[in-house]
Amino acid sequence: MSSAPPEVTDEGLITGETGAQRLIGWVVDVGQPDGRARLTLEVGDQHTNRHKVLHGGIIAMLLDSACGYTGSLSLDREKLPQMLTLSFNTQYLAPAGPGKVVATGRVTGGGRKTMFIEGELRDANGVLVATSTGVYKTVRQES
Repeated sequence: MSSAPPEVTDEGLITGETGAQRLIGWVVDVGQPDGRARLTLEVGDQHTNRHKVLHGGIIAMLLDSACGYTGSLSLDREKLPQMLTLSFNTQYLAPAGPGKVVATGRVTGGGRKTMFIEGELRDANGVLVATSTGVYKTVRQES
């Protein structure tokens, strides 16, 4: 699979890179000096479950994506190589209602091919909504 690096704005933001990102509406920030990707989503009615809080599947998607981008950043901040999720666990801690949520990844171990990455999702008040752990692998790119 060959693909060009995503288009990153001068502010370090990526929008509309994937179908899932366009559908759900999150923004990726890869421009922070700490090398940790941040995914921001403004939670609306279209993101909620029958309890009127952010759907758990969307929470997992945000965490998984934040972890994958963080792994990419740790390898090459310019090319952002693609990552493949090998395993992924999510722990749901608190509900998130309407408003902004931010998912952040952090590499905790591994090497250049396989990485262990943790994630956390917080609401606009800083409440920890969910955490995740995952194992990620770089996707071999064709030259």
